[in-house]
Amino acid sequence: MNESPETTPDAPSGFACIQSYLKSLDSSPGVYRMLDAQARVLYVGKARNLKARVSNYARPAGHSGRIARMISETASMMFLTTKTETEALLLEQNLIKQLKPKYNVLLRDDKSFPNILVSAEHTFPQIKKHRGAKKEKGKYYGPFASAGAVNRTLSQLQKVFLLRNCSDAQLESRTRPCLLYQIKRCSGPCVGMISEGDYAESVRDAERFLSGRSTQIQETLAKQMQAASDAMEFERAASLRDRIRALTQVQASQGINPQGVAEADVIALHLENGQACVQVFFIRANQNWGNRDYYPRVGNEIDEAEVLEAFIGQFYDTKEPPRQLILSHPIDNADLMSEALTQKLGRKVEIVVPQRGEKAELIAGAARNARESLARKMSETATQAKLLKGLAEAFELEAPPQRIEVYDNSHIQGAHAVGAMIVAGPEGFLKNSYRKFNIKGESLTPGDDFGMMKEVLTRRFKRLLKEDPDRDHGMWPDLLLIDGGAGQVSAVAEIMRELGVEDIAMVGVAKGVDRDHGKEEFHRIGARPFALRRNDPVLYFVQRMRDEAHRFAIGTHRAKRSKAVGATPLDDVPGVGATRKRALLAHFGSAKAVSRANLADLKAVDGISGALAESIYDYFHEKG
Repeated sequence: MNESPETTPDAPSGFACIQSYLKSLDSSPGVYRMLDAQARVLYVGKARNLKARVSNYARPAGHSGRIARMISETASMMFLTTKTETEALLLEQNLIKQLKPKYNVLLRDDKSFPNILVSAEHTFPQIKKHRGAKKEKGKYYGPFASAGAVNRTLSQLQKVFLLRNCSDAQLESRTRPCLLYQIKRCSGPCVGMISEGDYAESVRDAERFLSGRSTQIQETLAKQMQAASDAMEFERAASLRDRIRALTQVQASQGINPQGVAEADVIALHLENGQACVQVFFIRANQNWGNRDYYPRVGNEIDEAEVLEAFIGQFYDTKEPPRQLILSHPIDNADLMSEALTQKLGRKVEIVVPQRGEKAELIAGAARNARESLARKMSETATQAKLLKGLAEAFELEAPPQRIEVYDNSHIQGAHAVGAMIVAGPEGFLKNSYRKFNIKGESLTPGDDFGMMKEVLTRRFKRLLKEDPDRDHGMWPDLLLIDGGAGQVSAVAEIMRELGVEDIAMVGVAKGVDRDHGKEEFHRIGARPFALRRNDPVLYFVQRMRDEAHRFAIGTHRAKRSKAVGATPLDDVPGVGATRKRALLAHFGSAKAVSRANLADLKAVDGISGALAESIYDYFHEKG
């Protein structure tokens, strides 16, 4: 791959600038970048033939308004030639995600998807939700569209197959069955209520169901229920009946269970008034594992083919594609996209645009969802715009804020302290922009809210100054909302002055008289405190933002506290992973007993070598 940055200082802009590059280009495949006078990337595109593609831009007429504006802003171009057209496609999507050019379609929400994991770390496997890298041993089933879709399925699977969801440490430490056993959600392997063989059979049934073989399981359960009934084991028959009913509920809640589509993503697009919604349904094992809507950044005068191709390229950049993509509209480079995804998956990926049959029905349903979701989104956006305008008037801002950052802290007497930042803008809460801060200041006294806020804001704005010093990437806030009164606002203003950032509006939100919800007072530097009328929509908007920041801070704090409560000194011992930790706890009964054990006793534990025993002994005795 060859890169050729072509930036002539005195070169003309627009059509003339683009024409000046034609003589140096050949028919190689590659990627081109169009840059403005400040060298900011306007657009990234790919080409099977660079010379032919760029010559299209060099024509002075025949362009849409969007393309004409892009051409007029172009002051220079850069080119990367590639060996293959597929390589150009992959490179284009990587650069779009990295550079976020102004005129490209951009996928803004790119979170990973959860899976269901049937763990293989224990003789009684655990079934649980998993997100992230697939490092743990076991079988993974997914992806599911959301955590909610996974949780619903897991809840029903517990009713049907009675598999445990407790951690290995909890399993090893129990001496009597937990509540889940009492309500028939677990078979009680922790205290020997089920044999290893019978539990293994339940695991196999769960895996069959997650692989799409649910009919076979229902038939088996029905036969077992009849046999139990014939033997007058009515309690067992009732239990089996409940499991069959739960299995039916799983299938009913999925809504769509296509018979002729085993593994596919159904992707439908709806465009309207310069906005787009892409609806993705996940079909795995002939079952619907949820759907999710996306709102990529698009502009006016853009067609469905360009939006869908850009979405697919960016969506599967970090995700494993299924065997088939079922699309609502054809894309221009379906052959290249199929080849690129095939290389990524290591097996054939087919792209189809169905016109009739079951697949067309799937697309029709997804398209209807996309249309309805976009209508709701546009309605919410219009309402949000009114609220932001009202907020600007209430707080005397120059213009409606495009990015509001709200900060809050959470701790218990200074312990497990965290700071939290939530973000709101024209599209509502921007959850992928939320940030949490583990408070690190060792000199802080317990409960020092001013000190914690100073640490959070210092870390936040030092990073902004480093990553976006020119403030041209939309990362800087227009307004800071601080939980507190005049004292907190003055303290924050001093922090910002120290950082050299004094042009961002800030407002303190104090609870007001009797700390009553609805009597909030607002504090600004150099202005008298004021309140909004009790039924003002802007007041409700501020309350929602403050409550969301508090919710996020509390949730982050609880997660940190929970992790600390479940931690043991063994977590920090080099060479001791989950399996060896279980062996040590099973042998000695507690982490404290391990720390006091002599070297000979440590060597006697199954799976602990002599060298590791010495390492564990040295770790605890050097520390103590």
